[in-house]
Amino acid sequence: MQWFGLLAWPMSTDGPFIVVIAGGTASGKTTLVQRLVERTGAAHISHDRYYFDVSNPVGHDFDHPSSLDTDRLVRDVTELKAGRPANLPVYDFASHSRTSEVQSMDPQPLIIVEGILVLADPRVAALADLTVYVDAPEPVRFERRLARDLRERGRTEESVRAQYAATVAPNHVRHVEPSRARAHIVVDGTAAIEATVQRMVSVLPL
Repeated sequence: MQWFGLLAWPMSTDGPFIVVIAGGTASGKTTLVQRLVERTGAAHISHDRYYFDVSNPVGHDFDHPSSLDTDRLVRDVTELKAGRPANLPVYDFASHSRTSEVQSMDPQPLIIVEGILVLADPRVAALADLTVYVDAPEPVRFERRLARDLRERGRTEESVRAQYAATVAPNHVRHVEPSRARAHIVVDGTAAIEATVQRMVSVLPL
């Protein structure tokens, strides 16, 4: 099954329509969001830009909710939902720290908030007009992450496997998977992406 709803939700007509998309690492969230942005012109806020500064990234747990400044994300989305601009943080992944710059975002008709842990915080879910969880089996997610980290991040297979076992998999079980219960819609991250995008577009107030 590639698409099914869990909860009924009221369609909001006041202010920006907020879509929150969560799911495990390498589940297909990024591809889905990219295609939705291309199709709809939606603004996109990645939870990744809210990482706290990390002085020593070796062994750091980037997959735990405490690694992210979700308080600020909630404030920023609240401002946008109220029709006011927000100054989003800019995170430099090379230095693992937040820069002094901010990115100003004006309210848009459709805003997508995305990240593995965005539905783990009930405050973010409460701000959403539509919540989506992208599901994919763990073997698929691991193989995708391994391929990505080897190809794009210069990692060794040993280091990827060690990190996955130490922090990624346990945090998925503790924090990511339970957040699925807050999803209005669950989509299959292994299904044909164009079909999933079309179904998503069909339920958005465009």
